Amino acid sequence: MDEGLEEIGTPYAPRALGAYSQAVRANGFVFVSGQLGIDPETGDLVEGTAGDQAAQALKNIKSILDAAGTGMEKVVKATVYMRNVEDFTEVDKAYSQVFIGSVRPARVAFGNNMIPKGALVEIDVIALA
Repeated sequence: MDEGLEEIGTPYAPRALGAYSQAVRANGFVFVSGQLGIDPETGDLVEGTAGDQAAQALKNIKSILDAAGTGMEKVVKATVYMRNVEDFTEVDKAYSQVFIGSVRPARVAFGNNMIPKGALVEIDVIALA
C-alpha cells in the first residue's frame, strides 16, 4: 500500500506532534508537513513575533528538504497559516528573505486560529524531489 512512498525525517527539525511524517517523497515531489516556529534543539516555540516564528518554521522546512536531498529553490507550493492575518506583512517579510529566486512558489496564506501549541504561524510546502 505504501509502494512509491518514502518517509523523510531529520533530527534538525522538530519531531512530528502527532501521527504523521515530517515529510513524504512521492512521484517526484516532497510533501513537507506543516512546520511551526519550534527550535528543534529545545522543542519550544521561538520567542518573538509572527515573523520570528515564520523564519524558524522556514529553517525547519529547509532542514527537512535538505534531508530529502532537495532544497528551498525547488519549492513549488507553500501554504501559510497565521493565527492573526494582520501579521501577514511581517510573515511575508520573513518568507521573502527565503524565497528570492526569479520564480517564487505558488502560495496561499490565510487565518487559522487553531494552529497547534499556540503558535502564531504554520507553513507547509510541496517541493520537487
